[in-house]
Parts: sequence; structure tokens; C-alpha cells
Amino acid sequence: MILPEIPILPISKVQPDWLPAGLCADMLRLDQLHAAISGNKWYKLKRNLEAALAGGKTGLLTFGGAWSNHLAATAAACHATGLRSIGVVRGERPATLSLTLQQAQAHGMELQFISREAYRTVNPAEWGARFPEYFVVPEGGHNALGALGCEDILKSAPGLDAYTHLLCAGGTGTTLAGLINSAAPGQTVIGIPVLKQAEWMEASIRELLRPRHTPVAWQLHYQFHQGGYAKTSPALFAFMNDFHAQTGIPLDIIYTGKMGMAFRGLALGGHFQAGSRILLLHTGGLQGNLSLPPGVLSFH
Repeated sequence: MILPEIPILPISKVQPDWLPAGLCADMLRLDQLHAAISGNKWYKLKRNLEAALAGGKTGLLTFGGAWSNHLAATAAACHATGLRSIGVVRGERPATLSLTLQQAQAHGMELQFISREAYRTVNPAEWGARFPEYFVVPEGGHNALGALGCEDILKSAPGLDAYTHLLCAGGTGTTLAGLINSAAPGQTVIGIPVLKQAEWMEASIRELLRPRHTPVAWQLHYQFHQGGYAKTSPALFAFMNDFHAQTGIPLDIIYTGKMGMAFRGLALGGHFQAGSRILLLHTGGLQGNLSLPPGVLSFH
């Protein structure tokens, strides 16, 4: 039950024809980390897995929707480390499971479906009391251990302290908190919430920040959600297809597609000074594209 080592991750050049002169952009390919435990999900899980093993727990219990990257990654990570897993799924059990839940089930995850109404008021502590042999992880890996694991993202490739800006999509704010905690002095962390009316995310991030001698600048831009969580549009698909054609990098419809569109909007809007070096984080989640009909995206 040894946790797998995290390899040095590749960095891809981002040089589309719309990028203003004077800006340098690259993408850290967290999506290349693992076939099943992709992107930032492993970083949010690894300290929780360590705590579960250290505490003698037999498994992890966590929460998510039918297309949750977090549920799929948790199932695969638990399978790899010899732990059991339970996924509490938002909504009634469908006649046919989503591909994501099929993958989770194939990795041994026990699925427990609850109504959307009950899910809105779910209490992780109550589930912990029901399953005391399981280590409970909040939805999306949003806890101090998740943020601590995400501090290792900026150790995943050499030279990441040379970038002036770090750009990352946000769902719970956990990864962004880890980036802020570990960013180099002088770097600015930019978060792109993918949910509508996500002003709560600032407080969600602040609760996971550690005191540090050199504060890091960080900001959230709320206008790039494309209508809300998991909402898509022809404009999003067109951007993703064009981005892939120009860079060879596949994006996902929930997080990185919107992050890429946000980067374009900020860059063309003059947000970055000439000479800025921007690192975009590819947080994985490509399995979510499987929810689309064939032909919508040119690369899957």
C-alpha cells in the first residue's frame, strides 16, 4: 500500500495566434500525471490517503455528482493503495450509470445515491459516524489536507518559480489555496471560478491559507463561468477545438476549457504587462468530455 511517486510533469508551449506580443505562456500538464488519477485530483487526495492509512482506516468516503472527476480519481487512488471507497452521489440512481460512475465502480467504489435535496444539506461528519472505519473527504477534496497536497504542484517540474503569473480554474478553491501557499515571492495566482455566483470561493480559499512571511498576490475573476457549473456553449466548444488545433493540448468542458477562454479574455483585455510569463495549470478532468455526443469536439 505504498503511494505512487509523482513524476516530473511536462510543460507545453501555449502560443496561439491571439496571444499578444510580449507575453509568454506555457501549460503545466497535470493531465499527464496518471491515466485514471488525473490532474490536480491526485494532489488533493494524496495527504488524505496518507492520513487514512496512518489512522488505520479501511477506506475513503467522499461525495460528488454523476460526472465527478473527484469520485473517479478517489476510486482509482483507493484501488491503487489497497483501500476501499464509498462515493455518495448527488441524485437518484439512474437506469444507466454515467461513464464516470462506471469507471469508479470498476475500481471498486461502492456508490450510494441520495436525492439532490438531501445532498444540499449533506453533513460529512454524519457520514463519518455511519462509517467509522472510513476516512471522510469532503466534496472535491476540499480540506486542509487537500490544500497541503496541492502545495506540491509547484514542485512537479523545474523552473516554475520563474513565472510571473499562475492561472488555474477553481471549483472548491482547494487547489488555488495550495498554489497561494506555495507560490514564489512576486508571483500572482489567478483563479477562474467555473461556477456562477461563486463569490463565496474567496472565503473558501482563505480558510485554507497558511500564515507566511511573504504574502502572495492572488485574485479571482468570476465572469468566465459560461453560465454556471458544467454549463457549455458553442463558443466554448469552438474555443476548445481551435486551442487544440493550435497547441495540440486537449482541454475539458468543465474546468480547463473555461480557464483557457478566461486567459484569452484577460490577455486580449490588457490584464498582463508586456514581459509577463504566465503558467496555465491543466487540472485534468478530460473524462468529462465523454458526456458529449461524438463530433462536438475534434479531439475525442
